[in-house]
Amino acid sequence: MREIVFDTETTGFKFSEGDRLVEIGCVELVNRVETGRTFHAYYNPERSMPAEAQAVHGLSDAFLSDKPVFAAGVADFLDFIGDAPLIAHNASFDFGFINGELGQCGFPPVCHKTRMIDTLAISRQKHPGAKHTLDALCSRYGIDRSHRVLHGALLDAQLLAQVYVELMGGRQIGLGLSLEPEAVDSGPVVTTTPRRQRPIRVFAASEGEIAAHAAFMKGVSDPIWGTVASG
Repeated sequence: MREIVFDTETTGFKFSEGDRLVEIGCVELVNRVETGRTFHAYYNPERSMPAEAQAVHGLSDAFLSDKPVFAAGVADFLDFIGDAPLIAHNASFDFGFINGELGQCGFPPVCHKTRMIDTLAISRQKHPGAKHTLDALCSRYGIDRSHRVLHGALLDAQLLAQVYVELMGGRQIGLGLSLEPEAVDSGPVVTTTPRRQRPIRVFAASEGEIAAHAAFMKGVSDPIWGTVASG
């Protein structure tokens, strides 16, 4: 089962009031295991960045000035997410901005009824009365977030992917023996990191071990197995 965990950064809270998307980060899961494939992009919002928003994610007008607009990279984004379920924390917020940008480009919205998974709602159901921020959930599940100084879409998506697995009961090791399918590169924004594999274990005795065993056997007098064999 393929799923995409994602996060966005924006200029504010409401697309309908003129706020825009400035960053998307996506992490691919297959059977709730990270594959190493990610999508990450910055976008020029074609408007100024409010100081309060910049204080959250650190993305300035100067930094975003040479980045493409969302419409220029929408095809890469849609290719990466495909038809997979989309997982986000407070997902209605992120879906609102993605669908707002898609609509402005003339693309149909991503269906929130069939594809949206909200980890905030899952956390509230699983841990009533507790704190449900991403930081709080990382602390609950022992996920290292020491490198999270500012909000960042890809970093937050990577942390959320670990949180999501824990919310759903923890990682279960699959029994499949097939190799991972080769990742299809859809551009420089997509990265593929090879998954770590255990080295092949060799169970045959070495020549040195065989020689040591033979020397040991020569020192055994009147072995019981010799009596059984001759009986």
